[in-house]
Amino acid sequence: MVGGRIAMASLVLLATSPLAAEEAAGPERGRLTIELNALQPSDRGCRVTFVASNELDGDVERAAYELAFFDTAGLVARLSVVDFLELDRGRTKVRQFDFAGMECASIGRILINDLAECSGDGIVPQACLSQLSIQNKTSIQFGT
Repeated sequence: MVGGRIAMASLVLLATSPLAAEEAAGPERGRLTIELNALQPSDRGCRVTFVASNELDGDVERAAYELAFFDTAGLVARLSVVDFLELDRGRTKVRQFDFAGMECASIGRILINDLAECSGDGIVPQACLSQLSIQNKTSIQFGT
């Protein structure tokens, strides 16, 4: 009985040590950053510019997100999927998307509604959402 208590106490101490807590949390992971950089009128509608930086542990072969566009009254105006394609580890890329028939002035908010696809060697698919960092250089709301 005493031996069982000592073994149990040792397990409790090991499980609560800082090293055990660090191992349970897993290695420190990087971030995938998406910045809403600009909205500009174009011949087709509204051109939205994003800057994406991959600080994850590997190359992202494909990162695609479903965006919800809200008008200035707060109503959902459109759902669209944007595909950032390849995002190499340690690199920053600019991606532009034209949204036909949409006026930039009518957009009040852009929401990253869901993850459509995330793949890459050594990339856990949910990392493109769980380790996503949002930045915004515009006057409209942007987030998750």
